[in-house]
Amino acid sequence: MLARGWARSVRRTAMSDEGARQRIVSGAGDDDDESLRPRRLADYVGQETIKDQLSIAIAAARARGEALDHVLLHGPPGLGKTTLSRIIAAELGVQIKTTSGPAIEHQGALASVLTQVGGRDVVFVDEIHRLNRLVEESLYPAMEDFVLDIVSGRGAMSSVLRLPLKRFTLIGATTRAALLTAPLRDRFGLQFRLEFYDIEAIERLLVRAARVLRVAIDPDGASEIARRSRRTPRVALRLLRRVRDYAQVMADGIISRTVAGDALDGLGIDTHGLDDLDRQLLTLLLVRFKGNPAGIETIAATVGEEPDTLQDVYEPYLIQQGYLQRTSRGRVATELAARHLGIAYPGADAQPRLL
Repeated sequence: MLARGWARSVRRTAMSDEGARQRIVSGAGDDDDESLRPRRLADYVGQETIKDQLSIAIAAARARGEALDHVLLHGPPGLGKTTLSRIIAAELGVQIKTTSGPAIEHQGALASVLTQVGGRDVVFVDEIHRLNRLVEESLYPAMEDFVLDIVSGRGAMSSVLRLPLKRFTLIGATTRAALLTAPLRDRFGLQFRLEFYDIEAIERLLVRAARVLRVAIDPDGASEIARRSRRTPRVALRLLRRVRDYAQVMADGIISRTVAGDALDGLGIDTHGLDDLDRQLLTLLLVRFKGNPAGIETIAATVGEEPDTLQDVYEPYLIQQGYLQRTSRGRVATELAARHLGIAYPGADAQPRLL
């Protein structure tokens, strides 16, 4: 009786390519939405392979009237995992419930989320790698059999209540796919890694965003911002807003290459997208450590940043661009980084073994 009452309580609480090369005039766009997030898969810029696979899976699920298979999105931050999850729900024509791994602290919190989900709806869990282990184990039957086992009481007086769930789609997002346990990872039928964008895709994204923001931008201005955006949509949009402010106050309101360059130089963003902390990190490795490996904890303490932030936010781009290497002995700045910073490359005492 107590288990049934608790269960009832849980339930209760529970633009075209040609247009991209033209100047965008203030107010020229037809998108009045204040949000810069695209609403449909066709409007989502970049990640073409993922879009193609998702469009097929979504069309098939809709034709069968079934819930889409569970989806895992992983990759560096800022590439559009949250946006893509909302688009999936919109394309399916269902509701989306958003939460995060740290927010689901216990079984009751998980039950409160899942028992309120409608049939075929989407549950988006950001930072899914940070789920509590007991919560993760409770999620297994929910993902496979759409039931939730709730343990009530302790010891000999304990009992298990099995709550049926409506069929739903779980979308998990993580920047640390390696931290997911194999049993959880294997329960996602669709797994996609989002890659850094190419410059042309970032340019198209910036042109669309400028239309939404009703700001004038010419192709060279979009190209300059894209070059310094770390090939990451979130960074590109943040820089666009700051360049818009600069153009409004210091120029004629139109974002040209010169205006964008001056604005970004003032923000400390160089021509390759590196900011002050990037340069500080690489200079530390090249000068203080003389090109030898250094551990992430030592680097974090020296630059005054959290190790997870360095590992998740800064390192992926630096590694992808060839400025940093992870080795078995620690992090090493490359000769390319030394040339970019104008520092004589000291070399290392021994060639490190790459991970």
